[in-house]
Amino acid sequence: MPYRWPDDTVFTRLELHLEDRWCHTCGCQLTVCDHRHRRLFTLNGPVHVVCKLAHCPARVCPAHTRTLSPEAETALAMPWWVLGWDVVGWLGHRRFARHWSVGQIRAELADTYQIRLSADAIERYIHRYQRMLAARQQDPHRLAAAYADVDAVILAIDGLQPEKGHETLYVVRELEQRRVWFAEALLSSATAEVQQLLVQARSWAERLGKPVRLWLSDKQEAFVRGIAAEFPGIAHRYCANHFLRDVAKPMLEADSRAKVKLRRTVRGLRTIEREVLAERRTPEPPALSAPPSAGTPGDTVQGDEASPDVVLDYCAAVRGILNDDQGGPLHPPGLRMAEALVDVHASLQRNLEAQKGGRRTSA
Repeated sequence: MPYRWPDDTVFTRLELHLEDRWCHTCGCQLTVCDHRHRRLFTLNGPVHVVCKLAHCPARVCPAHTRTLSPEAETALAMPWWVLGWDVVGWLGHRRFARHWSVGQIRAELADTYQIRLSADAIERYIHRYQRMLAARQQDPHRLAAAYADVDAVILAIDGLQPEKGHETLYVVRELEQRRVWFAEALLSSATAEVQQLLVQARSWAERLGKPVRLWLSDKQEAFVRGIAAEFPGIAHRYCANHFLRDVAKPMLEADSRAKVKLRRTVRGLRTIEREVLAERRTPEPPALSAPPSAGTPGDTVQGDEASPDVVLDYCAAVRGILNDDQGGPLHPPGLRMAEALVDVHASLQRNLEAQKGGRRTSA
């Protein structure tokens, strides 16, 4: 569906002429036979592009019926696009380099560049950007240049399932140059279907003229059988990430049980917070002046006004520690929780020792 431009849109007019004005067949000078009008969004504002179309005027020339258009038009935008190349590149960079959402991109386009598009239109252009980027990454000449100094390649395959019940995306990567070679969504993880990806990987390596030194995977049955069939004699190793994750499973299960015990031990945060907030709401009686004989002249009795805030800060810190699930298998969350609680306990002890007579809390 063509874009409906607002009536008050101000365009910059740009006329494009044919680069070569002579017929390559008969040598006659080309003549303008028609005009093509296009309206584009660019980062510098809306542009009204006028392409002057030309053909050979000699009716006896075989090229007489052929209409030629300026090549510079494709440098501005692809046919039927309403966005120029600069806007499409801007979209791709924000989406994949900065990980912006479609909503963020849409708002920024409207606020900064006055480009108002629907979310569907933005997603459509993002998909086009992805396809062009994939085609560029798989260009044989670029691949040959990237692997010119590489003696052998190391390949890895893994399946990514976004949600249960959806197609699994199988990705083949090359680890020497850290490039994704290709990815295919498969309905099944059967050996026959997975093996087609391995056949494609073998053709890529043969096209580059590089031997495969090693394969890495999580050693699913389909991977083991397929790699053995398509790459006989090539070493197939267990991916270090999957190996570590599998080895860490018993330890992470024990760590999870330890977290539950720690949470059971550290209780009463909400009760302490309620007591502190109740004390804040209760008005304090007016302070009475001590008689001169009760102490040294000039001495005054002052309460620790900052203590309620300190207690609340400690409660907030402990709650954050109990809800922390970060760390991974190398520094599991239960161990992080225990270390952080030890630090909080030491801090409380230092404060109690510094303030003699302070009330001991059971946080």
